[in-house]
Amino acid sequence: MAKIGRERGWPPLTRERFEAERGPLGANLIGTADEVAAKIVYEHGLFGFKRFLIQMSVGTLPREKVLRSIELFATKVAPIVRSGIEEKRPV
Repeated sequence: MAKIGRERGWPPLTRERFEAERGPLGANLIGTADEVAAKIVYEHGLFGFKRFLIQMSVGTLPREKVLRSIELFATKVAPIVRSGIEEKRPV
């Protein structure tokens, strides 16, 4: 974020800002599979979206880490999200 921020004129990223952005009401999906899934289910409740688009990397994240993130999203996060949305759906 520091490199991209400099290029785009953003202020330096502080730890406080990072924690706020990764928290339950922040914009970034960072954390365990349970934390990420909970945030997506929460946002689904707010916005009622039918599709979810995620960008796995901004910057220079190594390919192996991007692939691992995709794998975890598919095998851990997505099933939790599907289950969480089903539980909240009116019968």
